[in-house]
Amino acid sequence: MDPYKLLERIAGILENLHIPYLVTGSVAAMAFGEPRMTNDIDVVAAVGYEHVDGLMAAFPEEEFYISEAAIRDAVRHQTQFNIIHPASGMKIDVIIRKKTRFNDSRFSRFHRIKAGENFEINFAAPEDIILMKMQYYQDGGSEKHLRDISGILKISGSEIDKDYVAFWAERLHLMDVWNLILNEIDKRNK
Repeated sequence: MDPYKLLERIAGILENLHIPYLVTGSVAAMAFGEPRMTNDIDVVAAVGYEHVDGLMAAFPEEEFYISEAAIRDAVRHQTQFNIIHPASGMKIDVIIRKKTRFNDSRFSRFHRIKAGENFEINFAAPEDIILMKMQYYQDGGSEKHLRDISGILKISGSEIDKDYVAFWAERLHLMDVWNLILNEIDKRNK
């Protein structure tokens, strides 16, 4: 299955089940930045126990791997579960939305982006993608997150609300990473 078709499918299913969601991660970074290869789609969604049956029915086992126990465990522990499309090797990471001020903020700021001829999908705002990529970088140190941030700033930099990023970077204890990024931008611009 083509990644865009899979993205359209998960978004359509979440919308049909009335589950608030945001596409985030690398796929969202590419929507505002530069393209790169990825085998997964990251979605933050307000999945609850009441959605389990609908999700299981929407992803038939002949086509997808999805575990009811994993969904219930993810909801219980506020973690994530996976939906795998074995034929394509594509994976959807569904991250359960936690009730935090930051999540409230990013869910109120989503961008509805046309992803197909007649289909729009909820994407995290570029500033929120940057903040989460900074968090992932701080947690694991992978340079791919800095490359994604750099791509967003290169393509969409003039539209980025840097005050918003700084506000949340301070509250999420990410100022060291944000300052590193700003210093790199300054070096490039000299």
